[in-house]
Amino acid sequence: MASVLITNATLVNEGKIFKADVFIDNKVIVDIADDLKHLKADQVIDATGLHLLPGVIDDQVHFREPGLTHKGEIYTEAKAAVAGGITSFMEMPNTNPTTTTIEELEKKYSRASEVSLANYTFYMGATNSNVDEVLKINPKNVCGVKIFMGSSTGDMLVDNRETLENIFSKVSSIIAVHCEDDPMVKANNEAFKAKYGEENLTASQHHLIRSEEACYKSSSFAVELAKKHGTRLHILHISTAKELDLFQNNIPLEEKKITSEACIHHMWFSNEDYETKGNYIKWNPAVKTAKDRDAILQAVIDNRIDVIATDHAPHTIAEKEQMYSKAPSGGPLVQHSLIAMLDFYQKGKISLEKIVEKMSHNLAVLFRIENRGYIRKGYFADLVLVDLNKPYTVTTENILSKCGWSPFTGHTFNSSVIYTLVNGNIVYNNGVINEEVKGERLTFSVK
Repeated sequence: MASVLITNATLVNEGKIFKADVFIDNKVIVDIADDLKHLKADQVIDATGLHLLPGVIDDQVHFREPGLTHKGEIYTEAKAAVAGGITSFMEMPNTNPTTTTIEELEKKYSRASEVSLANYTFYMGATNSNVDEVLKINPKNVCGVKIFMGSSTGDMLVDNRETLENIFSKVSSIIAVHCEDDPMVKANNEAFKAKYGEENLTASQHHLIRSEEACYKSSSFAVELAKKHGTRLHILHISTAKELDLFQNNIPLEEKKITSEACIHHMWFSNEDYETKGNYIKWNPAVKTAKDRDAILQAVIDNRIDVIATDHAPHTIAEKEQMYSKAPSGGPLVQHSLIAMLDFYQKGKISLEKIVEKMSHNLAVLFRIENRGYIRKGYFADLVLVDLNKPYTVTTENILSKCGWSPFTGHTFNSSVIYTLVNGNIVYNNGVINEEVKGERLTFSVK
């Protein structure tokens, strides 16, 4: 591995902003000091005017491989991720076949080792009938178990209480859950179809069908189970203000057993945007009201919500342009999540330190990722350099996700990602991708 010297950078790390040089050798950060310009390196980056952040860790992506590769692939979506400053990702099990056996899980790891530019880990998926298989995972090298407590896509709904009790009581890893009450969603959907006709339903009704009540009922049930069994529970993509009452902000993250995640789209869009964006912002759980949107961002700031992610889930344009009831939920976000949060910073809504905490530090703490998520000596050099004064317009030409579109197409962000380093390797440099070195499998400390 080549050595890299980053000079004249403004670091944002562990609650501080300061100027320093960083020397990297053999994948790791060797030194951080005021002036390291006397050191010789194979590559030198003059970071004058740039901010150096720990690489983003995204704990919820759907890269569509295997079986759904017309939408995306580990290769294409990881490439989009590093262009957006994401250096590590955690990928979901609702592929085809589903990742519900150790054999299928290890196939994903093997594939990622061949093609992923970013570091990677994969969730084991739970079903109503695979508890014994779930218990075989090694928490040292698998991020956690995913449960769909609401049927978002595919056939992975876990709705058997006995199964849920079994998983919550026996699994020592993090259990990450999608929470929407399926019977309530289905009843809402049937009521809207009966009232308006299926052909007349639009995306503007999505947040009413996948309602606040459906989210809260499922989330509160998950919290109840976790408290009963002492489970490490992580509730994904919080979409309502009501759910925020389920979470605490008065204890350190290291001590929290019940944690939560906010996604970019739930902090950026509201139901008012359905009129112009339509199915392109159709997600499960749904984008809801401006009140919900603003409350979620506030909960990120006050630590009721612990991490920020994307729920990156690409579909083709043709799929998205179908009528509402047939258009799938989800969209691509990994390339633009960091610069979207930097727009919030420039609007005075959140600090740079808090962005780094919620997109890097806290992921490492919550999942107990080894030697990543911080700019520290001895840690892997997963880093991103951003220019806060270089606007970036999203166009169909610069979108790297295989689906070729973004809910941000046409939008100009105030900041740009300039460099991304994964394990000390410069994988993204001013729009140029270096594919020579692949990412590595994440590992986790086990207490």
